[in-house]
Amino acid sequence: MKSIVAKNSKTGRERQSSYLKELVKNRYLYLLMLPALIHLVMVEYSAMYGILLAFKDYNARLGITGSPWIGLEHFKNMFLDPYFRYVLFNTIYISFGRIIFTFIFPVIIALGFNELKTRYFKKTLQTVYTFPHFLSWVIVSGVIVNFLGYTGPVNSVMEALGIERHVFLGDRSLIVPILYITDIWKEAGWSSIIYMAAITGIDAGLYEAADLDGASRLQKIWHVTLPSIRNTILVMLILKVGTVLSG
Repeated sequence: MKSIVAKNSKTGRERQSSYLKELVKNRYLYLLMLPALIHLVMVEYSAMYGILLAFKDYNARLGITGSPWIGLEHFKNMFLDPYFRYVLFNTIYISFGRIIFTFIFPVIIALGFNELKTRYFKKTLQTVYTFPHFLSWVIVSGVIVNFLGYTGPVNSVMEALGIERHVFLGDRSLIVPILYITDIWKEAGWSSIIYMAAITGIDAGLYEAADLDGASRLQKIWHVTLPSIRNTILVMLILKVGTVLSG
């Protein structure tokens, strides 16, 4: 029995020594990882401390730790709110709509770019379509509010054409389409870059074989391009679902 304990103890010490040797050997690689780990802890995990607010009657003077616990009282009030089911339904409806209606547009844009033969025109369109991604949603919302506002350019043009001004942002039937169109305008160009990179990796021999078979452009897109980037589309769909559900 003593020999087994001594053997296990020896094995543990050897394993620990092996870990230390490996750590010293790859110390520079771990140093390169250190900034990313610090960022992960500070930005991702330390922020989870704020979850405590959901279970406390927060008092600014007492702080998060000093505020009294109230358990699930906040959740109870939320579930009993008469507007909760409408808010939940709208959230699910808009989220799934974003997945269904906005996911396909980057693929269409990438396919369109791939069919362009003029290099300068192609680069110009890529810049125009990609630029909105670098604008914050605060700026985008300001643009939309001013553009579609009652005194905005859209209503001014409508009035000049003899059409009565319309409160676009106050029309319940238009809010969801505006959200989808805004999301497409802002993010579709950026997402299309991934698909364009996947398209450039397709074997040119497949297109040559399709040309020999007399395939049209649409047939080459359907039978060559789309099947070749199928895995990329699936990965991007999974990422899109994760982004929508987490956002």
